[in-house]
Amino acid sequence: MRNELNRLVNTVSDPATRKAFDTEMQSFFYLFTRYLAEKAQNKEIDWERIKSPAADQIVSYDDLPATTDPKSLDRLAVLKVNGGLGTSMGMTGAKSALEVKDDMTFLDLTVRQIEHLNTTYRVDVPLILMTSFNTHDDTLRIIKKYANQQLRITTFNQSRYPRIDKETLLPLPRSATDDKSKWYPPGHGDLYNALLHSGVLDQLLAEGKEYLFVSNSDNLGAVVDQKILQHMIDTNAEFIMEVTDKTKADVKGGTLIDYEGNVQLLEIAQVSSEHVEDFKSVRKFKIFNTNNLWINLKALKRIMENEGMELEIIVNPKVTEDGVSVIQLETAAGAAIRHFKNARGINVPRSRFLPVKSCSDLLLIKSDVYSLEHGELVINENRMFGTTPVIKLGDHFKKIAQFQKRFKKIPKIIELDHLTVTGDVYFGRNVTLRGTVIVVANEGQRIDIPDGCVLENRLLSGNLTMTEL
Repeated sequence: MRNELNRLVNTVSDPATRKAFDTEMQSFFYLFTRYLAEKAQNKEIDWERIKSPAADQIVSYDDLPATTDPKSLDRLAVLKVNGGLGTSMGMTGAKSALEVKDDMTFLDLTVRQIEHLNTTYRVDVPLILMTSFNTHDDTLRIIKKYANQQLRITTFNQSRYPRIDKETLLPLPRSATDDKSKWYPPGHGDLYNALLHSGVLDQLLAEGKEYLFVSNSDNLGAVVDQKILQHMIDTNAEFIMEVTDKTKADVKGGTLIDYEGNVQLLEIAQVSSEHVEDFKSVRKFKIFNTNNLWINLKALKRIMENEGMELEIIVNPKVTEDGVSVIQLETAAGAAIRHFKNARGINVPRSRFLPVKSCSDLLLIKSDVYSLEHGELVINENRMFGTTPVIKLGDHFKKIAQFQKRFKKIPKIIELDHLTVTGDVYFGRNVTLRGTVIVVANEGQRIDIPDGCVLENRLLSGNLTMTEL
């Protein structure tokens, strides 16, 4: 592996580019050697030693300080992990460029929120976007339109690591310019390395920024929360992970555990198959990681310079388009919690975790259940229930293009509890759905729900043009 990486580095002719690429390959090699060592030692988490976190390791959101000092915002920067492509929803570019509400994209909403903070409190909270080689050019093109807004945007690229051939344990690419499909971005745990090597960490510290709020760009609930920031300042917590109560939909989410007295993150990928059901159980692990993280930047600098940031390795097996089995070594940002002093979880309301991972999520966000205030999603006051409806759209709605074609207009769902749609179904304009609605078009059948139709507690199946309702 070492020889192959050296060969890759030597394919770069420009000295400055070669130096940066060499640094990147050294970080990769370090991760790879750790992977081999752990594999040789058969190093696995000892299930018997895992405990639920102690009471002082997770703070309830309700116990946070009521009074906050808006001036503290001047010491804050906001980072969005913006490396995702949205391929699972049939997108080709950066996922954050998807229009999610009122013709605004994920990025538009983030920019609107931070601008509102900056103008309301007369502070300077910068926005930082961590892109991957998949989304970098796309992101640079998109942010040009924010040139005149009241905020500064910095972008930097996370690492690009070579995929590893599973059989030979050698890198897939033969040269540094080899096709994109031979490389991978090594997960959001790469954040710390990338912040350091890009110079962004030092730039933030030089500007007097002390705290960084990190979240995924597709989590629409991740807005700056002054109570959490105030708690962090008051208690000298170096790292805070926002967690929230698990529901059936979240059984795969990483959770905080107490392992030999230390609070740390446990991801499903680290759990051996015999314990997976235990991991998913809500009894032992009641909370999961939202990936909203608050980091003390001086502490981060200290850790990176002294002991370095070793994070648990997540092995992600993949098969390339031409059928080669490869592995990707990845890490999770939340795993850093064990490196910081006085680190803890805060159990936040579910409203701070609103990710858009599928077209079912998108339907909910686009609907009348939510409205926008300064780029922030707010539940419609006319909705009687605190919970949001459960929406399950079938495979016909999987890709964005299909979703847009099948809904002439987003239905009114303010009184909906549950919607399941499977098969070849089309919705007209001004459709209202209430209670529990299940629409099933069987193989070879098509259901068209006409304009202005109201469905309340209905099960529709068969080959319906819904005139007979």
